[in-house]
Amino acid sequence: MDNRLQGVVERITFTSEENGYSVIKLKVPGERDLVTAVGNFASVTPGETLLMEGQWGMHAHFGRQFQVQRYESSAPSTVVGITKYLGSGLIRGIGPKMAERIVARFGEATLDVIEREPGRLREVDGIGKHRISGIKKAWEEQREIRSLMVFLRANGASAALAVRIFKQYGQESVGIVKESPYRLAMEVSGIGFLTADRLARNLGFQTDSPMRAEAGILYVLHEAADEGHVCLPADLLLERCRKTLEMGPEVLEEALARLGGDKRIKEESLGGAAAESFGGDRAIYLRSFHAAETGLAGRLRVVRDYRRLRARVDTEKAVEWLRGRLPFSLAPLQEEAVKRALSEKVIVITGGPGTGKTTLILAILSVYSRMGARVCLCAPTGRAAKRLSEATGHPAATIHRLLEFSPQAGGFQRNEQKPLSADLVIVDETSMMDTVIAHHLLKAVPPQAVLILVGDSDQLPSVGPGNVLGDIIGSEKFPVIRLTEIFRQASQSRIITNAHCIRKGEFPDLRTETGQREDFYFIGREDPEQAVETIVKLCTQRVPRHFGLDPLEDVQVLSPMHRGTVGAQNLNSALQEALNPRGITLERGGRTFRVRDKVMQIRNNYDKEVFNGDIGRVRRIDQEAQELCVEFDGRSVAYDFAELDELVLAYAVSIHKSQGSEYPAVIFPLLTQHFVMLQRNLIYTAVTRARKLVVIVGSKKALAIAIKNNRTQARFTLLSERLEGSV
Repeated sequence: MDNRLQGVVERITFTSEENGYSVIKLKVPGERDLVTAVGNFASVTPGETLLMEGQWGMHAHFGRQFQVQRYESSAPSTVVGITKYLGSGLIRGIGPKMAERIVARFGEATLDVIEREPGRLREVDGIGKHRISGIKKAWEEQREIRSLMVFLRANGASAALAVRIFKQYGQESVGIVKESPYRLAMEVSGIGFLTADRLARNLGFQTDSPMRAEAGILYVLHEAADEGHVCLPADLLLERCRKTLEMGPEVLEEALARLGGDKRIKEESLGGAAAESFGGDRAIYLRSFHAAETGLAGRLRVVRDYRRLRARVDTEKAVEWLRGRLPFSLAPLQEEAVKRALSEKVIVITGGPGTGKTTLILAILSVYSRMGARVCLCAPTGRAAKRLSEATGHPAATIHRLLEFSPQAGGFQRNEQKPLSADLVIVDETSMMDTVIAHHLLKAVPPQAVLILVGDSDQLPSVGPGNVLGDIIGSEKFPVIRLTEIFRQASQSRIITNAHCIRKGEFPDLRTETGQREDFYFIGREDPEQAVETIVKLCTQRVPRHFGLDPLEDVQVLSPMHRGTVGAQNLNSALQEALNPRGITLERGGRTFRVRDKVMQIRNNYDKEVFNGDIGRVRRIDQEAQELCVEFDGRSVAYDFAELDELVLAYAVSIHKSQGSEYPAVIFPLLTQHFVMLQRNLIYTAVTRARKLVVIVGSKKALAIAIKNNRTQARFTLLSERLEGSV
């Protein structure tokens, strides 16, 4: 039977950003304990009074709940409610303590004062003219945002999107959403096509509207980019669009033509062997990816073919000089690589761990330094660049820093017009470099410079679209040095020897001798829940006690997947509770952040200069300023509470996100429930992230399946064909 219930919101336990479903706790007259209400709420804030209609139910785990079907909200009218409302972080500039001071001065008239006479806030200690201006602006914005939230929820969209939409369009938000909802998918960060499409359908847009067809095609191409593809065969693209949009081929072909005419996509015709290997005679690109791939291919050829101005070096004498200068001996293949680095313009050096890639870089640097050459060392991530610098003793930078990225000036400042001041450019961890960033880098490499690309071609390809290292090697148009010999010191590490076993498709050595400390362990667990318990115990007790490693700084848990019992999300919840259970806490969108939490940036943010995969630590949560501050490699970065969907906990991260990083200890689960992700290069990448310790928790059957599976998903890219000259 339907009931009515009225209460004051005490706290919000959970909110789904996708559909607005929330679990809230309320103080209800006549009830001794807080009452739980569940349902889809447009926007509620602690301190508000809710008048709800619905029915009572009993949850198997959480007990008695009021299931809300409809509700009305009103601003709080009591001193306690107003204090909680203002102190909830609703208004930037007012935190819990400031809220108490304001309410102590104005009592039940507080909200009227803020609404109608904000100048009177100067009567409160600590509030000056500048702060009043900020509070007034924030109050007006909040009113607009709440109005937008109600509109969005009434039309089937998540109220959590309102802040992002308002940030993009301001007071024009409602008008733009009504007239052009598909613009949201293309212009508002964090809003995809499916969300915009659901909103558009609720607003009355037809399923076969031209605007929907165009937005859908762009969505499918962006989804393909997230899978690593630079482009798609036209037939595959149209097939995916038909399934996603439920549209006929005629409407989609017309939309393709319009998008091409508007220069938002690029269609390229293929023939002969290129069409056969690609799987179709038409390649469809997002315009920016086509420019990046063609530009990258062109710049690689320019650097390779540019006639060197410097007199040619006697490579035999250079190697002889090295033999007397280096504190180590070079293997014959390494000496050959040094010669090629002195005689060729672009070379690739690839090999697994312990095969001497860093040693070879040091040797090449020694010769070029002796020649007085200007050298630039770089890597795709901050951690990889730092490791390269420590290993060589030469300064190294991320590619973004090397190219002097500037949000204010609008992009990379180093390019063809302002190239790098370098005679030698060495890029480490090249397997991580996607097509777009590789294009930007090559634009800045001066034609006369030597370019050396170093990486492990057996690792996972880049997170971003493309397979740059693999395509350059596959084109057979550039010299490739493959280092295969494992050096004596490295051969004593079972991490390295087992990594090479995995690379070759052989089962690793999992034996452990009683009382003997090893660097590679396998702990058998078939049950996912038991695997999680074991991983938590390893991080909190066994690894710190036996190896003296800090569980937050030195140990990284990896996972083949995001979801599932042993996926990164669930592992993060368990590890956060075990490693950082208390402290200043912020709950947003069903996620909990605490000071000291280990977090990761999950998309490139050029304004903040933090990039996909960067890991930091939460250092401060400021409810009053509505900011959370994260320290990345000694640099503090502030996030507005509305930007927190760019961060996730990083006690556990996906193996893909770990690329380019090294950790003293790596722990990862491997069970048959990961079946779709069990691939050799995934396991190889996980193992090679560790310097001192690897612990695999799971089943030997899953490990065997992964090692046997060397079939990696092909990425649609035409870089190799462009380098060959067949496109």
